[in-house]
Amino acid sequence: MPTIALSQVRKTYPGSSTDAVRSLDLEIADGEFMCLLGPSGCGKTTTLRMIAGLENLSAGELRIGDRVVDSAVEATFVPPEDRKLGLVFQSYALWPHLTIERNTDFGLRLRKVPKAERIKRTDDVMRALGIEQYRDRYPSQLSGGQQQRVALARMLAVSPGVLLLDEPLSNLDARLRLEMRAELKRIHGKFGTTIVFVTHDQWEAMTLATTIAVMNDGVIQQMGTPDDIYERPANRFVAEFVGSPPINLIEQNANTPIAAAIASYLDGRLHDVGAVALTGIRPEAIVLHTDAKDVPQDSFNLRAVIEGVLPTGGSWIVEVRAGGQLLFMTTHVAPTLSAGDDVTMVVEPAAFHLFDTDGQRMLNADKALGHSAG
Repeated sequence: MPTIALSQVRKTYPGSSTDAVRSLDLEIADGEFMCLLGPSGCGKTTTLRMIAGLENLSAGELRIGDRVVDSAVEATFVPPEDRKLGLVFQSYALWPHLTIERNTDFGLRLRKVPKAERIKRTDDVMRALGIEQYRDRYPSQLSGGQQQRVALARMLAVSPGVLLLDEPLSNLDARLRLEMRAELKRIHGKFGTTIVFVTHDQWEAMTLATTIAVMNDGVIQQMGTPDDIYERPANRFVAEFVGSPPINLIEQNANTPIAAAIASYLDGRLHDVGAVALTGIRPEAIVLHTDAKDVPQDSFNLRAVIEGVLPTGGSWIVEVRAGGQLLFMTTHVAPTLSAGDDVTMVVEPAAFHLFDTDGQRMLNADKALGHSAG
């Protein structure tokens, strides 16, 4: 299956003063499960539509394998039907008057695939997705999750080199979303299809993708594995967007006791401590101790007061006020603490995420604080 490469791609819509996508360089390798992740309006769906051929590039070049399929300079454009891609929309777009079997083999009939091969491929993909028993039913007789499987089966039956998914799970309830995430993971492993998946849901991206491209304002902010994105966010936007509860951020130029305490702790550990404008601490990196004797030697610690304990079912969010700032920590062990209790907040040095005045990660600080290599 081919590699997809976008080089210096820009997309501007008529009448708009801003680019929907700008200076986009992106390579999607054969067999990769790539998630384009970001908030509404960040350019992720536009990027998917350009790959599919539903949108023309305003500038730059798009290649699928060795073939240029869209180039603003060369005035080249290969239509969607000639790109050998499969596209599944947010709406399932099933034919209501056709049975599940006929919906599944619809693309094969259009391509005039011989009957014997068509039947075999249809049977194989319906069996793989667990919808074989519904072959004589109609879409209105199936649940949302079952209809989603039919939409995927229709695309997989034609054996596309690349499968493009535009927020396909957003219409499902929480349980079905979880089931379909597992299904998509299994499909990727079974068929080895290159998948490009658009979502605003960070958990979908984290659980499904081999590679995540985080987008904002038409620009890729960071691209990497789910672990890279979460453990080493490249900038403030990525740090805040990925994680629930969101990362705790402390403005170092603020006149607060916690900012002063962090600056004092970092002084001597970093050569350029004065360049730190923002400190991030993930909620799960905070540990609370009721006895000061339990505090580890080299860790950052600060006296704090419990403001609230919020059960979320299987885990708890604890609100802590430390050094004049409200912070959130998470735990999977039922806390014995309650509002008003005095505690010592502890953070290991490797748990600090440091950003400069431009909101960019200070990579030179990672080694000094003991971060694992990215």
